[in-house]
Amino acid sequence: MARVMLVEDDDGLREALRLALVGLGHEVAVAADGPAGLAALAAPSAPAAECVVLDVMLPGIDGFEVCREVRRLGRLPIIMLTARSEPIDIVAGLECGADDYVAKPVEPRVLDARIKAVLRRAVPVERENGADGTVDLGPVRVDTRAMTVTKGGAPVELTPTELRLLLEFVTNPGQVLTRQVLLDRVWDYGYLGDSRIVDACVWRLRAKTEDDPARPRLIATVRGVGYRLDLP
Repeated sequence: MARVMLVEDDDGLREALRLALVGLGHEVAVAADGPAGLAALAAPSAPAAECVVLDVMLPGIDGFEVCREVRRLGRLPIIMLTARSEPIDIVAGLECGADDYVAKPVEPRVLDARIKAVLRRAVPVERENGADGTVDLGPVRVDTRAMTVTKGGAPVELTPTELRLLLEFVTNPGQVLTRQVLLDRVWDYGYLGDSRIVDACVWRLRAKTEDDPARPRLIATVRGVGYRLDLP
């Protein structure tokens, strides 16, 4: 299973989730606020976390800022816990770099399934396109063997989910991929998921690969359907 860092300020919920996740086979470390969570993640003596489960509403430093800081440190998968149902709050978490979110009240088995899914996404499946495994998208080069992306020769830092999304587009150039298809293939959802996750991840991917994200030339929106990769 996984080594999970759970950052949640509600004492009762934190302990209930810890016990439930341990019962499902995970190793769980906990923190009650943002600074404590970041300190625990940075502690050299602690076993490295494989996934962070992070509440949005935290004292000290809120979950959005903690998410940004964790994302600056690398590709560690992040799942946000949110009591907010407004689309703008959910998308805000995803745009901070989260890989997924779970709405409160939290069902432990749903959270367990999401943890397993983000861990699978953290090890992208190799896709070969060119003879050397590289695909050139104008100034953007995708190496499907080394799992690296560059733009103009400079490295582009992608989260595991963003990388899998880009690989899905690269594998299917010119094809319209619906949001549900992308949820199934990239997020590993075997059910109707929330398409806002797809839209937010595409937004972040465009911000990192397009010269003008507001006028994308690589990842086109097919209104009312999904997205399509247009080769230069």
